[in-house]
Amino acid sequence: MASKRPEYVIEHMEEDDPDAPSVFPEWALLEYRHMLSLVGAGSTVHFTSLSSASLDSLREALSSSSSTNPPRAAFELHTASITTLAEKQGIPLSSICLLDPRAQYCLHASDAGKYPAPSVSEESQEGQAGGPFTHFLYGGILGDDPPRDRTSSLRALGFPGRHLGKVQMTTDTALGVTKRIVEDGKGMGDQEGVRGEGPEGALQWMEFPELKFGKGESVSMPFRYMTDETAKGSEPQPLMPPGMREHIRKDLDRSFEF
Repeated sequence: MASKRPEYVIEHMEEDDPDAPSVFPEWALLEYRHMLSLVGAGSTVHFTSLSSASLDSLREALSSSSSTNPPRAAFELHTASITTLAEKQGIPLSSICLLDPRAQYCLHASDAGKYPAPSVSEESQEGQAGGPFTHFLYGGILGDDPPRDRTSSLRALGFPGRHLGKVQMTTDTALGVTKRIVEDGKGMGDQEGVRGEGPEGALQWMEFPELKFGKGESVSMPFRYMTDETAKGSEPQPLMPPGMREHIRKDLDRSFEF
């Protein structure tokens, strides 16, 4: 019998007042929809710490789906925080992995229990890394440039952590990378040592790609992306949410709020 797939949790970090009205920026909605496609059918993406107003608007945005879209993950929206949700559902905090750029250990294919753990040497502290995990946790709207340590409030709660390398990612990329590693057996790459190795090979990256729009218009994205394996043409392309390029082109004259 196949083991249950891990679930993914986006703790919405923008809500200082849980009762405050909120309108999600378009780029955030594009990312959140993309998360459901990246995870795919058979698992759930949870959005936590939402105000009532933002919960309703997000439900409407995520429920609108074209029949041509690939199968998507289910989603659940919560006004409760991840700690409250975990307590209600009986999920120990030790089973929830916080994706944290300051974590000691790199995410590995073994971290959801589907693949073997890296070999442990006498000098290694691998045995103290914790895991496997049933849930993977992210601070919502993370894509700041330069990065702000939005994850600090979650880190302070004592979740075990994993990092995804030193280069900043958008939240949907971080979630997609996690899925590809813990469910598909990919690795971060040689720069992460033994934990960067994946039984199914390493992920392919594009760092700070330049998006070209013609007529001399272009913009450099300050993030690391996975390479889009479905892109046509000879040049590699970053894996981005559908509609994101068009959104960026419209906002070329505005500073990025990622």
